[in-house]
Amino acid sequence: QVQLVESGGALVQAGGSLRLSCAASGRTFSSYSMGWFRQAPGKEREFVAARSRSGGSTLYADSVRGRFTISRNNAENTVYLQMNSLKPEDTAVYYCAAAPRIINLRSDRSYDYWGQGTQVTVSS
Repeated sequence: QVQLVESGGALVQAGGSLRLSCAASGRTFSSYSMGWFRQAPGKEREFVAARSRSGGSTLYADSVRGRFTISRNNAENTVYLQMNSLKPEDTAVYYCAAAPRIINLRSDRSYDYWGQGTQVTVSS
């Protein structure tokens, strides 16, 4: 079992920045690839970013590439999502998730463990 707890969500103005954190406990954090997803009201959950177990591979959704950065600190069992140049359309509940394999990290079906989510609201 892996327990994930997100933090860092807030209300921010368009153009601002936020850093989300996801603290993991339980089984070995470094054994899992980590991803961030988001879900806006009335919309399906969508992929945001992922980083492989070793940290050597990263993936981004086209909508956030160049503005968001995913990073991980295996020593601290934490994954981060740095979000810059935020837009109102980034408003959503953001979830971190852990995947035991490195296959198809853009799909939420690849992830076995999920956090409870943290709200990000971007005002125009």
